[in-house]
Amino acid sequence: MKKAILALAFVSTLAFVSCKESTEDKVEDATEAVGAEMEEATENAIDAMDSTATEVGNDMKEGAEKMGEKVEEAVK
Repeated sequence: MKKAILALAFVSTLAFVSCKESTEDKVEDATEAVGAEMEEATENAIDAMDSTATEVGNDMKEGAEKMGEKVEEAVK
């Protein structure tokens, strides 16, 4: 009887340990996936900010040129 209980305890321990490793693997995979998604989102945000900054810079340059033209016309 003791051997049967010991064998059952051993099998239960193995099952628990293997489940634990599986869970750790799943958590690690999920963490890596979240990290990859965050990195991609950050890169997209940086690209969007760069694009917006370029557009704003171009708009400001055009506006300054138009103001310069108007000032020149007013001075004439």
